[in-house]
Amino acid sequence: METSAQPQPAASKIRNLPWVEKYRPQTLGDLISHQDILSTIQKFISEDRLPHLLLYGPPGTGKTSTILACAKQLYKDKEFGSMVLELNASDDRGIDIVRGPILSFASTRTIFKKGFKLVILDEADAMTQDAQNALRRVIEKFTENTRFCLICNYLSKIIPALQSRCTRFRFGPLTPELMVPRLEHVIEEEKVDVSEDGMKALITLSSGDMRRALNILQSTSMAFGKVTEETVYTCTGHPLKSDIANILDWMLNQDFTTAYRNIMELKTLKGLALHDILTEIHLFVHRVDFPSSVRIHLLTKMADIEYRLSVGTNEKIQLSSLIAAFQVTRDLIVSEA
Repeated sequence: METSAQPQPAASKIRNLPWVEKYRPQTLGDLISHQDILSTIQKFISEDRLPHLLLYGPPGTGKTSTILACAKQLYKDKEFGSMVLELNASDDRGIDIVRGPILSFASTRTIFKKGFKLVILDEADAMTQDAQNALRRVIEKFTENTRFCLICNYLSKIIPALQSRCTRFRFGPLTPELMVPRLEHVIEEEKVDVSEDGMKALITLSSGDMRRALNILQSTSMAFGKVTEETVYTCTGHPLKSDIANILDWMLNQDFTTAYRNIMELKTLKGLALHDILTEIHLFVHRVDFPSSVRIHLLTKMADIEYRLSVGTNEKIQLSSLIAAFQVTRDLIVSEA
């Protein structure tokens, strides 16, 4: 009785996994993007000449998946644990860890297996300066039997000494042409009902981040059942294009008090963040045919508001400032006309 019940948890475990993990590429062939980088790494592996790697770029572009797929190709399941050390920002990676576990892992030889060990340091830009400096020596000393792979979002946070010891690869944001087929595969597997404008909204909001696209897809399909433009925007709390059009109309055509009241009502009703509204309005300002002097004035004001929001100021006061900037713009246009 007990033996027959054994396999079931594995199946339910896969079913309960977030889609991001469930559909994570397992081999280099499964990866959809950056074919030039993948073919180079594949060549390194096949010729057994893997250098130290530094993979950088925005989140959700396949950096971790790439190196994990490499590791799976290099080592069989049995030896994976003893040959690969993976640490990310959630693990303690101060100078003590570099001098302790990382050093001892890198310095111990593999007796029965030929080849090298692999140390994967995910989110390496979160490592302290001291830890990075200590790592520099470790990398140099144990190159013979250990390869290091550093993964980060910001290259500028990695010290130049580490950068020069690694072969660098930049993972750019994914293009819609690459994302759509992969999303369609997940939609087919999970039998999700997605409309055409829903797919466009997913691509727009994820801005080249595959992880974000899958997370939005999963949360929207669970919350609403059907994935349309409206449900995607509602689920992420992002303002709809129609909302932005209304806000712009109020700011340019209504008096200050009416515009402020209407926008506050809309913000409260839909739970919109001023930062998101500002980002969307910024795109509109570029599209609308303002006189150049007026546009420059408006963009400068918006940049100031965006900066003040990032420091953590009162949204109501900043909203007043935004409306004021648009009202001044309107007056400028009228006076120029």
